Amino acid sequence: MHACIVLVAPDVIVADLMELGRSVDELPRILCELLENTTPADYVGTRPPQRSYETVISGCELYAFRARSKIIGCTVYYKFTVKENILWLVSLHRDRPGKKGKQYGKEKNKLSGRSRGNETYP
Repeated sequence: MHACIVLVAPDVIVADLMELGRSVDELPRILCELLENTTPADYVGTRPPQRSYETVISGCELYAFRARSKIIGCTVYYKFTVKENILWLVSLHRDRPGKKGKQYGKEKNKLSGRSRGNETYP
């Protein structure tokens, strides 16, 4: 079985990857590294987990983590959910230490008013 990754806000995630000096082609490898090396202690989301208000994943629990990526070379923040065996990536960017808890829960794209389109990566 192949894992499937869908970007909830592709324009935002691609821009954040570019800011990190990475391309979207590297995303599966980056996520694999993060998911394999993240521990429960790296969880920075709310308890209970926040629920998404995005239409495609509405009501799904969102899991937010802060972890060091050797591939990227810095600490990153990433947030996702899993629905129907698909990993829906909501955020992936350099950690912004000044923000905590619910502030992380605000999805950039919703605030900026940019249009949304989902992109899928095998």
